[in-house]
Amino acid sequence: MEPFKTLTSLAAPLDRANVDTDQIIPKQFLKRIERSGYGEFLFFDWRNEPGFVLNDPRYAGSQILIADKNFGCGSSREHAAWALSDYGFRAVIAPTFADIFFSNAGKNGIVLVRLSEEQVTLLLDRAAKTPNYKLTINLEAQTVTDGLSGDEGFHATFEIDPFRKFCLIEGLDDIGLTLRHTAELDSYESKHDHANWLKPRPATASA
Repeated sequence: MEPFKTLTSLAAPLDRANVDTDQIIPKQFLKRIERSGYGEFLFFDWRNEPGFVLNDPRYAGSQILIADKNFGCGSSREHAAWALSDYGFRAVIAPTFADIFFSNAGKNGIVLVRLSEEQVTLLLDRAAKTPNYKLTINLEAQTVTDGLSGDEGFHATFEIDPFRKFCLIEGLDDIGLTLRHTAELDSYESKHDHANWLKPRPATASA
């Protein structure tokens, strides 16, 4: 998992609420056994809609997605996080996220930033109307800024679980966390008698 500390990127505005995981990656594309190759099918059913944001060349290469409330609702499929990551998104900003998606995204290196509805509405509007609109997400400082000068500049702070923040900054998924304890695990394995539980118990005297 790639470490995440600070990201500056174009921001793509997806002005839709209740975006569920079947819209993020439809069920017909869940047959793959790898985590890669899902990006081309991200928001597949919407990609044929005229004016859909990801079809707009202004947002090519965006790594930050802005969406409305309850992003990632629906099923628990981890493929939704895989599709977003494979497409190139490293962060999503929204007022609220579905709980299971929130967990899946964090474990796959995607930073989910919760801001107020008013703040997200402002960012959606700016990203839609301002050419080359970029945001900077500083995970260590837990801030979102847009670099505009003076009173026009956007600046917000966000909350994140300290453990999830640590994992994202260090680039550690569940496997990576386990591998940090390789020496201790090897030491335990070398001392433990694996076959001990297979050995027959001593016979007991009959009454």
